[in-house]
Amino acid sequence: MKRMTALFSAALLSAGLMSATAHAQQDPAQDPAAAPEQPQAAAPAMDFSDEQLQQFADASQEIAVISQEYTERLHSAEDEASQQEVRMEANDKMVEVVEESGLDVDTFNAIGQAIQQDPELMQRVQEMAQS
Repeated sequence: MKRMTALFSAALLSAGLMSATAHAQQDPAQDPAAAPEQPQAAAPAMDFSDEQLQQFADASQEIAVISQEYTERLHSAEDEASQQEVRMEANDKMVEVVEESGLDVDTFNAIGQAIQQDPELMQRVQEMAQS
């Protein structure tokens, strides 16, 4: 469950990074545990290959679409159980997209954390997403 929450957080951050509107980033209907501003130990400085960064950029664009779709569904969910079901379904789809990109969830999340802390890396990923 923790891995899925981490992926959902990373996906929401990616959606904010890759889309012009970062509407999903501060969704008040989210679990507080999924808030993007969680205090975390500093991500280890990792060198990601250009291939991994491109895979992240490609997966992030698909995840942004999924995130937008499921955010709308989350808002229309009537109760906590329905919201949880929507989150689980969204996470399953996001995990599938990440794995199809050639990355594993942990690497995807590590890149997501790294770009939050490194503006130059964020710029590189944004340029890759636009090309």
